[in-house]
Amino acid sequence: MKIGVSSYSLLNALRSKELTVEAMFQWVKQIGGTHVEIVPLGFEATLESAPIIREQAKKVGVEISNYAISANFAVDDDNNYIEEIQRVKHQVDVAAALGVTHMRHDVAKRANGTITTFVNELDRLASACREITEYASSFNITTSIENHGFYIQGSDRVIALLDRVNHSNCRLTLDVGNFVCIDEEPAIAVKKCLPYASMVHVKDFYLREENDELIDGWIQTAGGKKIRGSIIGQGDVPINRIISIVKESGYNSWLSIEFEGMENCLDGTVTGFQYVKNQLNKEGAVYA
Repeated sequence: MKIGVSSYSLLNALRSKELTVEAMFQWVKQIGGTHVEIVPLGFEATLESAPIIREQAKKVGVEISNYAISANFAVDDDNNYIEEIQRVKHQVDVAAALGVTHMRHDVAKRANGTITTFVNELDRLASACREITEYASSFNITTSIENHGFYIQGSDRVIALLDRVNHSNCRLTLDVGNFVCIDEEPAIAVKKCLPYASMVHVKDFYLREENDELIDGWIQTAGGKKIRGSIIGQGDVPINRIISIVKESGYNSWLSIEFEGMENCLDGTVTGFQYVKNQLNKEGAVYA
């Protein structure tokens, strides 16, 4: 497995200008990472800036593993639906300019989306994903969706969507922590989803029973519990068990550290990175 860092982990440092994009690549290289996943928050990735970012990574000696953007095809207006597909296709052009072979896009978000809503619009969502992955394949870019955003977060919905897309170029960015947002047991969900994965995010959360006193930094799960991002290995997601499951599955692609805690983002990211690296060593996995 190739272990690296999502730029989203370093969002606060990027926004505050503590890190420039080039300094981010240097920092990841310094801690032992081999790749960076580009999430264009805290900096812009455009057709004009992408070649510059690409050269900065090359100069430092780290790969750009993935380009991750937001998207929402759960819109009722046909014109908005078409416009969103075209916007994401333009982002595929940006991914090509970055030189990546993998790109993740979101699929849908609905404030009150139910299983009935999901079933009713599954074909429409799958059609959008299929059109984008067919376009991306002309650049030799594999697209992926993510278990993200409550509506398309559970393992069964993610798998149902990928099966309906039914295209070998459309895969899954598997976030091992996100399942707790909808109260799904993460280790079981990870095992179900691994055959679809082209990228794995390792993330951890503190998990508490419903508590109205927990406000700052805490979000509510679908079932009413409270969660907050933690340093990997210090939260309540069964990270050690999940790493064993990933290793035993034979997965041997990108693995990206994603830190969302309240601690200093540089400290939190490097601590989580070292934890995952140590656990992989204990498990006898090969990493680069």
